[in-house]
Amino acid sequence: MSDASTATAAVAESDYAMRNWTGAEAGAIEIGSEAHKELFCRMLMDTHNPYKPAIIEWPKLEPEALQRVTALPIWDIAVQTEGRAKLRVAAYAATATDPLLKEAMVMDGGEEERHKVVLSKLVTAYGIPLAPEPEYFVPKDPEWGWLVTGYSECVDSFLGFGLFESARRTGYFPAELVETFEPVMQEETRHILFFANWIAWHRRQLSLFQRIAFECKVVRVWAYLIWERIGIARGLDGNGEMQDANFALTGTKQIGVNIRFGELLDLCLAEDERRAAGYDKRLLRPTFMPKLARLVRRFVR
Repeated sequence: MSDASTATAAVAESDYAMRNWTGAEAGAIEIGSEAHKELFCRMLMDTHNPYKPAIIEWPKLEPEALQRVTALPIWDIAVQTEGRAKLRVAAYAATATDPLLKEAMVMDGGEEERHKVVLSKLVTAYGIPLAPEPEYFVPKDPEWGWLVTGYSECVDSFLGFGLFESARRTGYFPAELVETFEPVMQEETRHILFFANWIAWHRRQLSLFQRIAFECKVVRVWAYLIWERIGIARGLDGNGEMQDANFALTGTKQIGVNIRFGELLDLCLAEDERRAAGYDKRLLRPTFMPKLARLVRRFVR
């Protein structure tokens, strides 16, 4: 087998391993148990794709496709989102005392940092101008930052999966670019699976009073995320602090895809289920956005 064939086979093997995983121990698991923690931590670590952003070969685009990609007003948003995410995840990982959980969270933060590098390489390859990046700050409350990042990813990934597939089907994103960027999208699936299971596990570790305080914090996080997105919708993001919500709100317009809202919801639901299908069925799946989408879908033609 030639070196090129060997490299292609290795890439395919890594890609398959990233998307398909079942825990080594069989049988039912109790949510919140050591076995549960082992399952969702091992999932994240075992499915890590060792691709290197520095050697990604970005495909040459035809002039029309290049113009469509470079004209998208999402690249500043995307780069800044990953810049904040890597700091927030790393800050909370530093507080973890459980060795396995800490190792998994460090990997999660490393992948967020790698996403930022991928995006930086993409905009450089295609000559996309970016606004100066703001200064990123470590949150005073690391748990708050981790919750904001985790829940934001659950919301934005659900919508992003559908938008990405819409752009692929319509050809708005060339097939070569879709294939190159695909690993980043699948990594987000792993991240939200890890977060959803961490939330369920973490709740079981808390005393009654700790649980009450934690649930109050979760409510405040959701209130913040809702306020953040409403602020973006009203054009109140002049200071750049809330830009990470913008693409999820206006994605169909920004990527130029003509799709009805009901069709987009159907596609988001289908893609969310498809991307998570290869992972151990005992792992919890994020449920808020799929439930909300199904509820809204009942009232949309």
